[in-house]
Amino acid sequence: MPGRIAVSEQVAAAWQTATLTEIRRETPSASTFRLAVPHWAGHLPGQHLMLRLTAEDGYVAQRHYSIASAPDDSGHIELTLDHVADGEVSGWFHTVARPGDRIDVRGPLSGFFAWPGDRPALLLGAGSGIVPLMSMVRHHRAQGLSVPLRMLVSARGPEELIYADELGVETTTVFTRSAPAGVPVGRMSAAHVAPLLAEQPSGGWEAYVCGSNGFAEHASRLLVAAGQPVDRIRIERFG
Repeated sequence: MPGRIAVSEQVAAAWQTATLTEIRRETPSASTFRLAVPHWAGHLPGQHLMLRLTAEDGYVAQRHYSIASAPDDSGHIELTLDHVADGEVSGWFHTVARPGDRIDVRGPLSGFFAWPGDRPALLLGAGSGIVPLMSMVRHHRAQGLSVPLRMLVSARGPEELIYADELGVETTTVFTRSAPAGVPVGRMSAAHVAPLLAEQPSGGWEAYVCGSNGFAEHASRLLVAAGQPVDRIRIERFG
């Protein structure tokens, strides 16, 4: 099946050491961190990993983070992290981390939110909820998949839109607080979702929703109201 990727569960269960190779600023509060993982098992778009930092005094902090990059054979993966106020791990990445630093990682984890590229995908995200969805978009492009894919993404304003320069014709952006001249401001609404459900691809959409608890509830209600079957809505929440 085009788009499918094999993942070794045995390798995914083991901790291994990754090396930070690059840091790219995405927005004033979000950056992408590229990691070299020599024995990475491969992943499916939408999966995440466990990351572990150990302080000199032995204190350990662990966090789950969605993988932003598409599957490939480069031996690298990318994470895009918001700088969360008082966040132990995100704070370290944004204020201390430098290329060459080593970090323990384990994964990929969870198949529930994964999209193998074998069915039409309707993606709804807000803020950093775009991260696992962008892995799907990148995979769709890299593989030249013909299966339909559309993305609705919400951001407070243009300066907070992660991956802004990379978004293409598959994406509709909703700005909730400020927007370029001539672009309306407001919450994601039925006017954005209903047209996509009115003209569905053959077999219908598999919907993927990622964002805060409030956004996940709001977006899933919009989908159901527009006719999306509840059992074909996959939700990943944060915060």
